[in-house]
Amino acid sequence: MTDPNTPPDRLATNPRSPHYDESMFERGIGIRFNGEEKTNVEEYCVSEGWVRLPVGKSLDRRGNAMTMKFSGTVEPYFLDTVAGTDDQ
Repeated sequence: MTDPNTPPDRLATNPRSPHYDESMFERGIGIRFNGEEKTNVEEYCVSEGWVRLPVGKSLDRRGNAMTMKFSGTVEPYFLDTVAGTDDQ
């Protein structure tokens, strides 16, 4: 069983992806990529060390944002966990 306070290794925002998980988005997830907060991450993988970010306003033929894969240090966290530590 996985720790409920640890975000998944891989997560995608596209509902058609096998890595999509609605319950994670309901809880709220934040991403720190190379030490910088990112709010526009389409998909990430911690073990492989990459994120997919949209590039400009261009769309593919299905209407999804065009993305590029960037390599680096990926640190996902739950927003409700961070909010709980700020109250102390």
